[in-house]
Amino acid sequence: MDAHDYDYVIVGSGFGGSVSAYRLSEKGYKVLVVEQGRRWTPETLPKTNWRIRDYLWMPLLALKGFLRLRLFRHVMILHGNAVGGGSITYAQTLLVPPDSVWNDGNWAGLDQWQQTMPGHYATAKHMLGVTENKRPGLADARLKEMARAAGVEDSFYYTQVGVFFGNEDDEPGKTVPDPYFGGEGPERTACLGCGACMIGCRHGAKNTLDKNYLYLAERQGAEVRAETQVIDVRPLGNADGSDGYTVTTVPTFARLSRRRSAITAKNVVFAASSLGTQELLFRLKDGGSLPNVSDDLGKRVRTNAESILGVRYPGTEQDLSKGVAIGSGIYIDKHTHIEAVRYPDGSNLMSGLFTVLTGGRSGPVRVLYWMAAMLRLLLTRPIAGLRSILPWRWSRETVIFLVMQTIDGHIDMRWQRPWYWPFKKTLTSHGDRIPTFIPEANAFAEKAAQATGGIAQSSMSEIAFNVPMTAHCMGGCAMAESPDKGVIDAQNRVFNYQGLYVVDGSMLSANLGVNPSLTITALAERAMSFIPAKGEVEVRQAA
Repeated sequence: MDAHDYDYVIVGSGFGGSVSAYRLSEKGYKVLVVEQGRRWTPETLPKTNWRIRDYLWMPLLALKGFLRLRLFRHVMILHGNAVGGGSITYAQTLLVPPDSVWNDGNWAGLDQWQQTMPGHYATAKHMLGVTENKRPGLADARLKEMARAAGVEDSFYYTQVGVFFGNEDDEPGKTVPDPYFGGEGPERTACLGCGACMIGCRHGAKNTLDKNYLYLAERQGAEVRAETQVIDVRPLGNADGSDGYTVTTVPTFARLSRRRSAITAKNVVFAASSLGTQELLFRLKDGGSLPNVSDDLGKRVRTNAESILGVRYPGTEQDLSKGVAIGSGIYIDKHTHIEAVRYPDGSNLMSGLFTVLTGGRSGPVRVLYWMAAMLRLLLTRPIAGLRSILPWRWSRETVIFLVMQTIDGHIDMRWQRPWYWPFKKTLTSHGDRIPTFIPEANAFAEKAAQATGGIAQSSMSEIAFNVPMTAHCMGGCAMAESPDKGVIDAQNRVFNYQGLYVVDGSMLSANLGVNPSLTITALAERAMSFIPAKGEVEVRQAA
């Protein structure tokens, strides 16, 4: 078939989807981006995360926000749904992982990664406006003080972030014409350091994808269809997809009548986030639409070996919520990386995920350790201990620790009927337990709290459910040399199909140990570099 509605349909508008939309439209292709989330503006973004209906994502309960929390047997995963994907709610920390990650996992040997990736990282940094944090706050000063107490002050650094801080002489809050793309982008406002990055920047300082890649893609003619969910992708004609695909969609938030629409495309790019792409491909494979997707689907899902801890200072007069969402970091050893995280003043919803620092063994017995730790705290510091578990002033009083490790470990995702709901198949996690606390990080949090007069805190999900919490789900559609080891080849093409691509966090084949957004962006740039401009003859090469 020669005639299709679009040359490319892209499922999802996060880092992989937005890069693909821009580069493909730049090459002359007719592009449609299908995004199940909403398009947000400064007027519609929530002022605090207590505005749950505009912050959390759970359409069945009429929650139409941009942050989804999914609890699995092995892990609680946070990820975004919006035009611009996770960039609307992420902490815009954009770090390059150590070179060693390219020697791990199934992508090892598929390219001369150490030679090819620096150029793509440079492009990604330019497009995302990466710069060093220029609005350090009191929480960053506290982290440096903690690092000094732990003997690792030399490792302290200010983060590389995708934020516009203004030109050299600009005051915070000053609005200027596009400073990044020669006037082709939107006007921007210098960062105020309000700390609201993760509930959506309402001031125009955060370099979200709707202000760079996706913005430029739409200017070049790419169409973005928001609040639209893809439910089927099926080959037209030949079963290998060489004739193109029919993509079926429904309105995301329709309740009673979900009217289906069909679109035809020569090519389809899956970019719905690691979880979203895995879930959709499992459904299509199981339902017979794409039965030849590799059986490796869902294997080796990684989480950056994370833990979320913190130190709270009940009653402090200092406002620790000011700055950018993640302003600084340290390394407490060669494997363990800690970043200082903040929410804006008044956004205390996440306080319910924290409790007193708890050690002990993983499993049900850890609840006993928690009860003992809570009792000890209330006996020794009754007023401060009680205030430390209440939501009031939590964001002003807390330095949150995002702990990540480069030590490899993974779980698998499967498509099956869970025991508690046998009526419908869904993603379920399997494999060895992910450690629910990192002893080195716990020891640091305890020492840091003692040195600075605070109260160390743990994640409640680790204690109550024996699962860690992560915002960095990666893998599941890994890049590999063959379909028995992965889902896509070295050019992001889905094995056994023509014109199908996966370009999002699910393609990652190793544990990065740092925030993955910059690496996803750089790998998406690399994937798009293999696709010729429209009209050129494509020379296919073996993976």
